[in-house]
Amino acid sequence: MSVDVKSPPKGSLLVLALAATAYALAQTAVVPAMTGMAEALHTSSTSVTWVLTGYLVSAAILTPVIGRLGDMFGKRRMLLIALVLFGAGAVMAAVVSNIWLLVVARVLQGAGGGIFPLCFGIISDDFPPHRRPGALGLISAIAGIGAGAGLLLGGLLIDHTSYHWIFWSGAIMAALAILGVRTLPAGNHHVRGKVDYAGAVLLAVGVTAPLIALTKTADWGWTDARVLGLIAVGLLVLVSFGLFERRISEPLVDMSVLGRPTVLATNIATVLAGFAMFGAFVLIPQIAQTPKASGYGLGMDATHAGLLLLPACLMMLVAGAVCGKLSARSGGKVPLALGMLTAAGGLGLLATQHGSATTIVIYSMIVFAGIGLAMAAMPNLIVGAVPRSMTGQATGVNALIRSLGSSIGSQVAATLLAGSVTAGMLLPTDHAFGEAFAIGAVAAAVAAAAALLIPRTGTAQAESVAGIAARPAVTSSGAGRGD
Repeated sequence: MSVDVKSPPKGSLLVLALAATAYALAQTAVVPAMTGMAEALHTSSTSVTWVLTGYLVSAAILTPVIGRLGDMFGKRRMLLIALVLFGAGAVMAAVVSNIWLLVVARVLQGAGGGIFPLCFGIISDDFPPHRRPGALGLISAIAGIGAGAGLLLGGLLIDHTSYHWIFWSGAIMAALAILGVRTLPAGNHHVRGKVDYAGAVLLAVGVTAPLIALTKTADWGWTDARVLGLIAVGLLVLVSFGLFERRISEPLVDMSVLGRPTVLATNIATVLAGFAMFGAFVLIPQIAQTPKASGYGLGMDATHAGLLLLPACLMMLVAGAVCGKLSARSGGKVPLALGMLTAAGGLGLLATQHGSATTIVIYSMIVFAGIGLAMAAMPNLIVGAVPRSMTGQATGVNALIRSLGSSIGSQVAATLLAGSVTAGMLLPTDHAFGEAFAIGAVAAAVAAAAALLIPRTGTAQAESVAGIAARPAVTSSGAGRGD
């Protein structure tokens, strides 16, 4: 039976955008507050890093799991649950005074990672075809915009209030988003099945071990046996996860779908885009806050360092809107490749010229315009390449891969800077910043090459397949299940 897609209620996209923004801001808003939290909670800088690490690990594990549960039990229902968990974690983080309780709260907040695949799935299910590319592009661009805006928000709150308001602001946004999501219609696109608990455990271990290793590279070093051992264990478990998922009838992640050329090439480009984006997010604020006596730093406080990235974040929003129009006409391959080439050019310019606020603003706008164009294309490619019944898990895996790329990019940048510090010079060298930007440029260029591997007709064919595959999922019993 065919399914008529009616226009969702007015304001639906705004509701989804608010939910996505709440999570995106929380990714990086704590970064400027790390030192202040360590002092306020009377703990070490090593312990306070778990406030960020716990969040990243939790989100990495729960994002594909919640996406899959959304496919099974309803995306609106799971979006409400994810927002409630995220909001509860934010409230807990705002009121506790113990570092490890704060880490627990951040782990709870990590459930918000499922917000993005659920938003993508709702748009795919409930928005008319002509609105989907732009809506998907906007939500995806928010992932990058929110990361940059989170640094600005964190800096403003640390400079003028206290770190507690970082979490209270997240709780307020989550509460508003919950009220808005409750007004959305209950969807009727479900796939019957059961939860793959064994697969979830394997995925959790496989993702957690390398992420922990990445967060410790600054202290242990990349060649430390503990770092290499954790990465090796994680990779071995992930290989086992892939083999296990291929053998069971109802996997957490359908490996055959992930192996489709369009999905595979898009995910490769995604991990590299995340690498380049978060490398820049680490480097630009650090240059801005480095004292002028260094010869290259701008001597700014946290607020002004965040403001330096504001024009670039706005460019991501503009690029997301442009991508929606390009994707509707030519598919997602063109904006993805063009965006990553643009980002590579901007990062290359930053590698050679980053000594003034003007050049940083202009070149970072080029970088993030390109990344915004590419990131907005990614969900359009993924959604167009999989059956409707699998949009939650497929976009969830894509979000997980972007998070892994972001973690690797930020740690590589941090390690390069830390490695350039000498006993006589307690600050990173200007050369190290140039190297880090150059590595990001190479990653972006490789992402553009991966985009070129996407089949030219892949999107159109996949949309046809998705339309057919979605039909059996909407059954009379499924339609009666609340979301």
